[in-house]
Amino acid sequence: MSARGMLTVVGTAVGGLIGWGGRTPPADPATLRELFTDMGVTIGPDDAELAEAVRYFQRRTGLEADGEAGPATVHLMARYAAEARESHMMEAA
Repeated sequence: MSARGMLTVVGTAVGGLIGWGGRTPPADPATLRELFTDMGVTIGPDDAELAEAVRYFQRRTGLEADGEAGPATVHLMARYAAEARESHMMEAA
């Protein structure tokens, strides 16, 4: 199995563990910006700014900081975004 194939398998497994049930949220720029917004970070329209935000997130979470939103990065971003949304809902209640 190629390294990319192995990462895909691992990303899918991680997704299952964090509740994505085999679904991977898209890694398109709009979705990534939404996930960052849910975490309380506003990213402008510049793709370089988005890539730097992804690299920062990756460094802070122990992932390889390559600025590419692969399966592991997107799954972890989705998990953190969901936790942030839950936290905001609890604060509002």
